[in-house]
Amino acid sequence: MPEGRIAMERTIVVGIDGSACSRVAVDWAVGEARLRGLPLGVAHVSSLSAEEALAIWPYCREPAPDALVKALAEDHPALRIEGVDLTGEAVPALLSVGMWADLMVLGMRGAGGFAGLAVGSVAHGVAALGNRPVVLVPDRPAVGGRLPRTVAVGIDARRPVAATLRFAFDTAERSEALLHVVHAWRLPSPAEQWMPFALPEEDRGAWEDQEVQQLSDALRPWREKYPHVRVLADVRLKSPSSALVQASACAELLVVERTGTSLGATLHAVVDHTECPVAVVPS
Repeated sequence: MPEGRIAMERTIVVGIDGSACSRVAVDWAVGEARLRGLPLGVAHVSSLSAEEALAIWPYCREPAPDALVKALAEDHPALRIEGVDLTGEAVPALLSVGMWADLMVLGMRGAGGFAGLAVGSVAHGVAALGNRPVVLVPDRPAVGGRLPRTVAVGIDARRPVAATLRFAFDTAERSEALLHVVHAWRLPSPAEQWMPFALPEEDRGAWEDQEVQQLSDALRPWREKYPHVRVLADVRLKSPSSALVQASACAELLVVERTGTSLGATLHAVVDHTECPVAVVPS
């Protein structure tokens, strides 16, 4: 199809760069496109146009998605797949092509990363700036074969974000998965960790009961809207990042919210240590 264009319709876009991690992302995107009944766009970004690459070195062309699209089409004949070549810097190019997509899917680390790097600069940039949900897929398959299938989502029960909960409930309903809703909380006293004596159990219990009620109130309208979604409400006395990383170990997808144009310390820690793909949903 024409360079840099994907039809402005509901679609899932996956970015590729030839790395092993991007191939795992492609497999995840294919499964999601089939589940949602949507076409799949396979996007590759090059620093040079095809004409410029040929002019510099006539026997070497930068990789394009054509071969992968052909292979995917043969393996999944019922799925409509289109390839698109993009020219320029990776982050703005992917943001432009994914701005109309239901999902943008990327491997967490691209071909330019180094050993030990959890999240590459492209994945980080797109997840931090995208106006649509971005799924970051680690270079290992998602947890599979667990019963029941689980989608985890982290929320602040005092300030629940509708976009995050809508995405999580929609995903759980579509995949017939258990929705594990995680709300992390801290004790009211910031000095508690330095106290020379244990916090009275009745005080801790009373505070925890308040958190449980907060989460129940936040979920009530969503339970009513999605009556067929099984929900596990989970209140944890932990930091948000620790609670979400723990939840990712038993999930097929972890849904997190993003505020502003930065992942922030909590989200950065989550995507660095997650055990499953992470969907970053802008609020």
